[in-house]
Amino acid sequence: MQDHKRTYKLHCMTTLAERMKMARAYAKITQRELAEIAGVEQPAISQMERGKTLKSAHLITIAKACGVSPDWLASGTGGMTAETSGFDSNVEMALQPIRSFMYPEISWVQAGSAREAIDMGNVALCSQHSSDVWAGEDAFWLRVSGDSMTSSSGNSFPEGFLILVAPDIEPRHGQFVVARMIDTNEATFKQLARDAGELYLKPLNSSYPTKAIDETWEIVGTVVDGKMPKSVFLM
Repeated sequence: MQDHKRTYKLHCMTTLAERMKMARAYAKITQRELAEIAGVEQPAISQMERGKTLKSAHLITIAKACGVSPDWLASGTGGMTAETSGFDSNVEMALQPIRSFMYPEISWVQAGSAREAIDMGNVALCSQHSSDVWAGEDAFWLRVSGDSMTSSSGNSFPEGFLILVAPDIEPRHGQFVVARMIDTNEATFKQLARDAGELYLKPLNSSYPTKAIDETWEIVGTVVDGKMPKSVFLM
């Protein structure tokens, strides 16, 4: 099996508020501009982005205004961009341009202080990889090291797999995150789990221990996309 052909899309783990912000950032427009283009009151858009509104009859119009998939915006299913989506059943579907974004691949050492690593101008020295996900200006790719996130069933991230980390997206239970130990800046990739009000970093490989998140840990960012590099083949 050639696992390099698999691409992980993790957008379904976001909230409507997060997807609204990502869609608007993708379109590079303000709330006011989106309101004017979509014909929606700006307070309504603000309410959705603040998590006060969980459903809206205007989502299809808003998705069209931002150039993203209505299904993705409404429920998080599928990809972010609308490749062949028609917004009116009486209109022939037109092929939409696929928009991609380039993000740097940094090292795990840099991931411990990711914002500083990117701000210092190291981006020009890093490899660049594309994604159709707008993950923010400070987003970066990391290459999975080791087998702690490899599983025989469900989600699995083998060594060499690329993960896209968005520092500006607040993670929730069940999402995949990169965290660092504050004292040493050592970074790790795990699944965020909540149990009895406590947060844990959970590996997908049961051979590794689950670690409680206390004051010695800090979440670096949320994983929003992933793919196996084309040059990597697994048997």
